[in-house]
Amino acid sequence: MTPLYYALYSGELYGTERMALATVRGLAQRGFAPLLLAPAGPVHAAARDAGVASQVVASPLAWPAALSALLAASRPAGPAVFVATRLEHSLAFALANAWWRRPVLHRMVVHGGGGKNVYHRNRWLRPLDLRFVANAPFVRDELVANGVPAARIDVAENFLADADVAALPRRAGFTTDGVRRVAVVSRLAAPKRLDLLFDALDAEPRLAALRFEVYGDGEERATLAQRAARHPNLRLHGFVPDAAARLPAHDLLLHTAPREPFGLVVVEAMACGVPVLVPDTGGPADIVAGGAGLTYRAGDARDLAARLLDLAGAPAARLTAQAAAGLAAQQRRFSEAVGLARYEALLRHPS
Repeated sequence: MTPLYYALYSGELYGTERMALATVRGLAQRGFAPLLLAPAGPVHAAARDAGVASQVVASPLAWPAALSALLAASRPAGPAVFVATRLEHSLAFALANAWWRRPVLHRMVVHGGGGKNVYHRNRWLRPLDLRFVANAPFVRDELVANGVPAARIDVAENFLADADVAALPRRAGFTTDGVRRVAVVSRLAAPKRLDLLFDALDAEPRLAALRFEVYGDGEERATLAQRAARHPNLRLHGFVPDAAARLPAHDLLLHTAPREPFGLVVVEAMACGVPVLVPDTGGPADIVAGGAGLTYRAGDARDLAARLLDLAGAPAARLTAQAAAGLAAQQRRFSEAVGLARYEALLRHPS
């Protein structure tokens, strides 16, 4: 068994942590012995439920000592693997292994988000013996634009675990024309651009015929709640832990962030048989390429309004066909088998 140490910068259960859990749980069936390292939080209980070992690393300053202890106790017959999700993890690992000199493949997984600095700071890792793993083509392009050599970047797109797909309910085909109920699953934060939806509603009164259900919380909730008071057809639900399971009760998933690195909820909607409408830039645009979903001009509230009005009158057959195209793309490109095969290849070979 190949030891796999997977370091997370958060102990929560957001997209990065959920993706890491799905990855290590699957790789445990492919000859890896994973240990998840993360700050305290619900990810540890989720790891336990998944049969994955985990260790709490209490503070940023504790990482060098924690990694040094693992390296000291590790004498594998072949190389172990260390996966970082934050620059500080990689620096701490390099410092610890400068002493122990264990044969370990070092990978830096970049999920993006959080502004340009997330990509820019990764170029500081260029002197280290590691390869970067981008979770989307958009993230790879951002890393290259910020000084990371393209030759040192691999792409391993996020995927949905089979068990998670099986647990998701499926929307039945459309029997009536037109989209009526629209879901938005997003943090309420400035980069997510929820303001675009409100601008579209302000600009186009006919959108009052559609119902918008927004699932998520964040620092912009108070501001958006003030705007929502003017639109009785829009409801802010706050954070809802089972938001993905609620998607089949809707006719469309709307995504508004123009620079989203990936967009796991877009893939979840596709798996549920729900059509998706996303900006024509960023990770979601990559996800729906080839007809798997629909796009509008990023940052353009009037174009968003026009696309929503078009879908409000779309024939049922067209909507059913669009949902089927999304589901087929999820199964073909974002399945567990495809995702794990890619990760296994990247974590087994020095390349």
